[in-house]
Amino acid sequence: MNFIKNNLANAITLGNLFSGCVGAVHLILGDYQTTAICIILSLVLDFFDGFVARALKANSNLGTQLDSLADMVSFGLIPGLTIFVSLLEVENSNSLNFIDYGYLLLKEQRWISYFGFIITLFSCLRLAIFNLDEDQKYYFKGLNTPSNTILIFGLYLAHKESSAFSFLFENESYLLILTAISSWLLISPIKMIAMKFKSMKLQDNYPKVALLIGAILILIIFKTVGIPLVIIYYILISIIFQKQLK
Repeated sequence: MNFIKNNLANAITLGNLFSGCVGAVHLILGDYQTTAICIILSLVLDFFDGFVARALKANSNLGTQLDSLADMVSFGLIPGLTIFVSLLEVENSNSLNFIDYGYLLLKEQRWISYFGFIITLFSCLRLAIFNLDEDQKYYFKGLNTPSNTILIFGLYLAHKESSAFSFLFENESYLLILTAISSWLLISPIKMIAMKFKSMKLQDNYPKVALLIGAILILIIFKTVGIPLVIIYYILISIIFQKQLK
């Protein structure tokens, strides 16, 4: 029983990693809807591994390292791969498949697509900084990798589902600018709201309440298009409440 207790959280973390791997493969295959499901599953597992570890008092250095390594795939590789795929798909309204991507890379030499993985590099840097920064207990410094993944893949999903944000996905320059902004946000000094509570007093949690209510309203009004808008709102609310995040 002790073995299960001590390793249940780690098993959940590995489930996050497995889901991220599957999501990455399906994104390359052009099956972005399955990737969306995998990202949701990874987000749920990423939340519950920490919850289970705390509930069972099974926190460990191994768990901390596994969590970052799993996040590196689910929330580091996938957003970079999303930009990579998007740069290959510029001027193509439909999702391509693995063979199409290979043709574009080898025959048309669309090497600029590799710049999408800059987000992956900065995600790795962001996770390393987070692991070493003991101040980020009740807030994040810079955009956390799950939120960045929701922003990048959310834009891509909204574009595929409803042709929203076409100005981004039909222009290489705009995609590269998005890559640069995303990469900077990951390691920026901006304090971001974390859903961790020092107390249950309402006045201590105004930023979280504003974030939660606003996010729900955005999703109700805009539906799929609202997914990346929630992250943009999250960034703006975090900036407004900078002085209260400590």
